[in-house]
This record gives sequence, C-alpha cells and structure tokens, in this order.
Amino acid sequence: MNYQEVTDYLFSQVPSFEQQGQTGYKEGLATTLKLDEHFGHPHENFRSIHIAGTNGKGSVSHSIAAILQTFGYRVGLYTSPHLLDFRERIRVNGVPIPEDYVVNFVEQEKDFFEPLSPSFFEITTAMAFKYFHDANVDIAVIEVGLGGRLDCTNIITPILSVITNISLDHTRMLGASLEQIATEKGGIIKAGTSVVIGEATPETRPVFEALAAEASAPICFAEDEEEQEVASAEMLAEGGILYHCKHLGDIKGELSGYYQTKNTNTVLVALHQLTKIGYLCDCIDPKYHHVVEAELNNALQNVTTFTGLMGRWQVVRRLPTVVCDTGHNVGGWQYLSRQLENVKCREMRIVFGVVDDKDIYGIMSLLPKSATYYFTKGDTKRAFPETSLKVFGDQFGLKGESYPTVEKAYQAAISGTTPDDFVFVGGSTYVVADFLKLRN
Repeated sequence: MNYQEVTDYLFSQVPSFEQQGQTGYKEGLATTLKLDEHFGHPHENFRSIHIAGTNGKGSVSHSIAAILQTFGYRVGLYTSPHLLDFRERIRVNGVPIPEDYVVNFVEQEKDFFEPLSPSFFEITTAMAFKYFHDANVDIAVIEVGLGGRLDCTNIITPILSVITNISLDHTRMLGASLEQIATEKGGIIKAGTSVVIGEATPETRPVFEALAAEASAPICFAEDEEEQEVASAEMLAEGGILYHCKHLGDIKGELSGYYQTKNTNTVLVALHQLTKIGYLCDCIDPKYHHVVEAELNNALQNVTTFTGLMGRWQVVRRLPTVVCDTGHNVGGWQYLSRQLENVKCREMRIVFGVVDDKDIYGIMSLLPKSATYYFTKGDTKRAFPETSLKVFGDQFGLKGESYPTVEKAYQAAISGTTPDDFVFVGGSTYVVADFLKLRN
C-alpha cells in the first residue's frame, strides 16, 4: 500500500465521527486501552499537556507547542481535524509525521486492530502516541478529539490540563446543558494535576471546582487568576494583536481572530502554571519569575510557521482581501460576527456552509445582513444541503444564492470583486478545507 491507499483505507474502512457524525463516534476507552497495551503504553514515555474545550483548543494547542519549541523542547503535537493532509494531525516540532511511518503502521498493525473494529480516531491516537515515543519527544501537546471523559486521548496522565471554554455543541453526545458538557470535558482533570480553565460561566465554574476538588487538582481560572497576563489588547492594522500584559510586557501575536485574546490569555496563564511545576526553568528570570520576553514574542509571532496551524482568521489573499476561518458553532460565531461587522470594505461576500449537527438557526442569526452570501456545502456526508441553507438564509434576511461545491461558490464570490472588497470563507471546517485545497 502507498500513502494514498493507506489514507483512503483509514477514511473508508473505519468509522469516523468527522465523516459520519454520531454513528461514527465510538464512546468509551476499552478499544483504546487494548491498543495502548499492544503498543507497550507509549504515552508513558513522554510528558504531555492535555487540552479540551468547545472552541479554541486548536489555537491554544498550537500556541503552547510553538512556545515549548522556541524554548528548546522537542514537542509532539496531536490535533484534529486536518484541513489538507492527514499528517497535519501528528507533528514533531511542526514537521508532520512521515508518510512511510503512516504506511508502515497500518500495514504492520491492521491484522491486530481490525478485529477490534476501532474508530478512525482510536487508530489515529494510537499512531500518534507510538510515533511520539519513537521520535523521542520531550513533551506532547494533546488536543482532545470530542468531549474529554470518554475521549480516547484520556488515557494520558498529563503534567497540566487545560479546558478553554464551554458552549453548546455536540449536544447529542455530550449533553444538552452547559453543566453536562462541562462534566464531560472536565473528565480530563486528573488527580493532583493542575488545571487551567480559560473561560467559565456561572453554570460551568462550580462543575469544574467540584471535579478539581474531587481529584485534589489545583485549579485556576485564567479570567480572574491573580497572575492573569493579558490586561488589554489591540488589533493591529497590519494584522495580528498586540497584548499589553501585566507581567510580560508587550507581546505581539500573529493570530488575528477576535477570539484569540481569550485564547492567548489562557496560553499565558498555562505557561505560568508550567513554570510553577518546574518547566521552562532555564528561561525564567529569577528576579521577576517570567519568561524571556523576546523568546515569547518569537513564538507567538510565528505560530503558523512553527506548527503549521491554518484556518484561524487566515488571510489568503489581498486586493481583494480573502479570509477563511474554521469557526463552526454559535460560540465561535459570537466572535466572528463581531469581527466581520468591523471589517472596512466596499462590499462583503461570504462563502458559507455548515454541517447538519450544528445550531444552524443560532449561527445564522449572528451572520451580518449587509453581506452577499454564497451558500454551499463541504465535501462530507454531514454537510447541510446548500439549497436548504439558502431557504434558511431567506428567513434571516440574508441575500444570496446556493452553489453545489465550495469551488463554484468561491469562483462566484471572487468574480467581479474590486481591490476594496472582502471575501470570507467559513461556517464549517470542511468548507475551509475544500477552499484551501483549491489554493494548494
């Protein structure tokens, strides 16, 4: 089998939530534990940081990985989903897992794992942990796939847990209330292991406090921690955000989404917790107990270069400006809609599609009514039909037409634009993935 054949096998022969939705989601850790035992418990041979949350966990994971790399650690990074290539999910110091490693893993191990009927994510997680062990990483940043308590990444015992935020998403699997979802995501809290909560609400805070107390896990809330780093932030005209920090001076981050101010504060508070437990010691100023400012600036100004992060308010073209973003639920669109409303342009055009398990009404109620819409669907069985999306759009006063593919929608959107126009592509990770493939 070559690499293409192997990835086709993985995508077509094993159940995948990303392609099939709830029917592709395999709850529980039984299969994961069997795979882990078969491979000799590779996750026990490297340190890890575990990151969960409804939104922002990808940006937080990549940012923490970039910082650790900058300070000399050999860093594994496991995230999902990918946008262009399966190998994006598993990286060491930003470099994707080699194609031949993926091929050899499947060829050599499928006789073992096929009788277990594992999910796509269970196989991928086992591959990632084995690869990080084989690659001798110092530390791995592990992003939860879905939920937390029963996610197959939850066999690790991390040095730090991070939960970015909680909002209503995947309610059919995680629960219909913020408290229920917080309980599932809070399942990554481990005995005696510090946990950082990026954002909390009156509903979720007591849940996290109770789970942390039960596990004797030190807990801090990034929004009100005494050592909170981001005191204020300003969007820069040339792109990026300038953070005025309480203890770290002024730091520029390249990630430009409005939501990144919350993510960056979570990252910096998590960084402070890492120094408390003895990491990054060589980079601590003994007088002020803070990380060297120049190195931190270097990391946060180069997250995409160091880690390969894509699709977070990513500017892919100028004159006209074209931006894509993977925000795909109400929590994400509460930030995206505000950012779009503040864009200065002659005309705004939005290529938009969603998957069928999202709060479509909730998202569409947040979309700017002044834009012209190009309703479409991503290449997944879970895509909500573009024609139905247009009907919903009409109900919300969103003017536009429907297109059967992202390529056709984008071609229509970019046609006849002037340098002063603005084109946004998003609503679904799959829409962004299909769009980026056009440019690859």
